[in-house]
Formats: sequence, C-alpha cells, structure tokens
Amino acid sequence: MKSITKILMVITVLLSATACNAKIKNAKTESVKIYGNCGMCETTIEKAGNLKKTAEVDWNKDTKMATITYDAKKTNQDEILKRIALSGYDSDKFLAPDDVYAKLPECCQYERVNKTVTKTETPKTDTSKMEMHDHSAMTETPQNANQLKAVFDNYFSIKDALVKSDGNTASAKAKDLNNAISSVKMETLSTEEHSVFMQIMKDLAFDAEHIAETKDVGHQRDHFTTLSDNIYKLIKVSKQETSVYYQHCPMFNDGKGANWLSKENTIKNPYYGSSMLSCGKTTETIK
Repeated sequence: MKSITKILMVITVLLSATACNAKIKNAKTESVKIYGNCGMCETTIEKAGNLKKTAEVDWNKDTKMATITYDAKKTNQDEILKRIALSGYDSDKFLAPDDVYAKLPECCQYERVNKTVTKTETPKTDTSKMEMHDHSAMTETPQNANQLKAVFDNYFSIKDALVKSDGNTASAKAKDLNNAISSVKMETLSTEEHSVFMQIMKDLAFDAEHIAETKDVGHQRDHFTTLSDNIYKLIKVSKQETSVYYQHCPMFNDGKGANWLSKENTIKNPYYGSSMLSCGKTTETIK
C-alpha cells in the first residue's frame, strides 16, 4: 500500500507540473533559493511571484527552494525574484528593502543570511565615524541617494550633449549611464524607489545602450524620449537636493511631442538644439 501511495503522489506532482506548463507558453522551469520561515511566508512569496499565464512559483518552507515556471518570452527569473524581494523576501540575487522586511510578521522574519554578509563588508572607518559622532548616522541617507544620483547626473549630461547636437559626448555619457544603472544597489533604495526602478530598469538600460552605440544624434534623440519618460518616473519618487524641471517640446516626433528633464527652468531643447533652442515650456517643477 505504501508503494502505491508513493506512486500516486509522484503522479499527482507530475500532473500538477504538466498542468502548470500547459497554462504557461514558452515555459522554462528553474529552482532558486528564497529565504523564509513558514506557511504564511509561502503564501506571500507565491502571491508576489505568480503572474497569470506568465509565471508560477512553488516554494517549499522546509528546503527554502522555489520552483519557478515562467514564459521565457515575457519575463525572466530576475523579474520574478525582484517582485518577491519587494514583498519582503531575500534571494541570493536580490535583497528585500529593510523597511518591508521589518513589517513582516514576527514569525516570518527569517535570518537574513545575505544581509549579514553585506553588513560585515562595511569599512571599519565608517563604524569609527559613527562612534565618534552620533549625527554621522545621517550619512547613510546621502549614500542611498548616491545610488541614483549617478543615474540622474549622467542623464542630464546626455541631455546637455543633445542640446549641443554632440553625438560623440552623448554616446560616451550614455555608456556611463548604463554603468550607473547596473551599479545601483537596490537593497539601499526606499520602497518606492525600489519598486519603480525594478519596473523601468530594463527600459533604461535599453535606451542607454542604443544612445551609446551610435553617434547619430537623430537616433539618439529618438531613444532620449523614452529614456526621459522613465527617468521622470524615477525622479518623482526620489528626493532631490534642488528643483528639477519637467519640460515639453510640442514639435518633436511629427507633432506628437516629447518631454525631458532639466536642472534649469530656462528652455534648452535637446530635440532640436540650436535650430529651435527655446522651443517648449516647463510643465512641472519637481522638488
């Protein structure tokens, strides 16, 4: 009887996996470790990772291993793990934001193995500064802000280059932007920043790569439109030291218009340069 029961269990698991793969086209299945403790964790992890007809997550609380099945043409493992991290659960690739982890029920607050490793890597000089001066703990906020500051600074450099119709500089600064995007430590971002950055990261990198790989200003400007739209989403949830101006050109893209961001209120149009330098207007001031 025991052998029959085992066979039936195996058949049930196989049928479940087959049913899952049948629902998800272009199915790819992978196993990854996700940290958690209990059945409540399991519910949260699977809910965060699941996406109708696109991704399905099956997490085991005993082994901490998750079986992820997804449509390889629509998503990937990283995107799924990022969603799970946003819900409060670390994997070996992505850490949950500290404030989200802190809000988990006590029974769900697992041992943060990777977070512990990260802490031990903190330079000793930073610790000594904190011991010498209580207010030095405030330096953590600029460090976090700096994660995105390099992204924003390189974006503005691309904008300035396009104002001058300088394709060479725009290309070089786009390479710097791409490096800045890939260097962002998402575990240091606020919850809102983390959420938005996850959604737009691939698109930011896509446009930065296209601007970097050409010296053709026209092609660069085409990608600058969507780059600007996504930078706007990110800058709206990130604290800025000074005002940023969201500006609009009504003429670009056959009259459909295009937006950009600037550190100054004076209009200097990156889509036309000197031919129509002052074309446009400020539509929003972001403080």
